Amino acid sequence: MKTRALSLALSLALAACAGESPMEPAAAATPPGPVAAAGEPAGREVAPADRFLQAITRHCGQAFAGRVLVDEPAAPGNSAFAGQALVMHVRECAPGEVRIPFHVGEDRSRTWVLTRTPGGLRLKHDHRHADGSPDPVTMYGGDTADAGSAIRQAFPVDAESVAMFTREGLAASVTNTWAMEIEPGKRFLYELSRPGGRLFQVEFDLSAPVPAPPPPWGSEAPAD
Repeated sequence: MKTRALSLALSLALAACAGESPMEPAAAATPPGPVAAAGEPAGREVAPADRFLQAITRHCGQAFAGRVLVDEPAAPGNSAFAGQALVMHVRECAPGEVRIPFHVGEDRSRTWVLTRTPGGLRLKHDHRHADGSPDPVTMYGGDTADAGSAIRQAFPVDAESVAMFTREGLAASVTNTWAMEIEPGKRFLYELSRPGGRLFQVEFDLSAPVPAPPPPWGSEAPAD
């Protein structure tokens, strides 16, 4: 009995020295948390919206040629893109906002505006005339409805845009959803879809920058 008691006392003493309870196993090592992106606080998980914007701003200042990938069903007599050079220009990259002019031949009326919101991202289409004045149908778009991913973000039409489309007689556009996809150094995709089967996609080759086009209408001053 004395030998057993001495052995138990020795075991308790060793456990106490090791900082462990004799009644519980040692705790397992805690796995490391998510790794923050460069410039983010350690331990903070970067939202997909931020990763998406980061992927685009990697190409800030560059321009890229594109092609119509899908146009279904093709609108009869719609020649706006037929035979035209398509160029996107990641022209302005400010904290929380990126402006990307989309040139169709000599038409410099279109600029995509991506803005970070508390809930995700917002896409707006800034349409201008050659004199810089806004088109009657401009600044339409929508906010993301879910987190999306670092590669793809979708933007269902918002109420303000629905009211504008209705006022301007563009009934087909009230069900629009726009989307963008990016694989840095590879491809960028702009997409318009509708529930009735309408799908329009333009794909840009991010592996081969082209000379920057002239400024979009309404933004004649050089970009910073």
